[in-house]
Amino acid sequence: MQLNGIEVITLFVDNIDDAKSFYQKVFACEAVYQDAVSSVLKFAGVMVNLLEATQAPQLVEPSAVAAPASGVRVLLTIKVDDVDAVCAELRKLGVKLLNGPVDRPWGRRTAAFADPSGHVWEVAQELG
Repeated sequence: MQLNGIEVITLFVDNIDDAKSFYQKVFACEAVYQDAVSSVLKFAGVMVNLLEATQAPQLVEPSAVAAPASGVRVLLTIKVDDVDAVCAELRKLGVKLLNGPVDRPWGRRTAAFADPSGHVWEVAQELG
């Protein structure tokens, strides 16, 4: 089996308008496709598809789509040069941090925040 890298990450969102607004504000990414129920955003080397959760069952059946308040099931990490500077920018944008910045025992300084649908993102820098 040959893998060519991750192309798209699809996140099921509760409100497509709120999600698009959050991602464009926080990540300043370009929308490469959008319609009434989805928005595909281009990040460096990967695309993130924001998909209205009502449209998700057909993609994952027979598995069920998890309810928004059922808990965190994914952590998406972005490597940065300076976590503290990124956190200052996030705060200016009105983003509330879940935790951090904190030095982790595995050699990273991290901080986490969530999008409007509860998907948790982490910014991380290598220490030392």
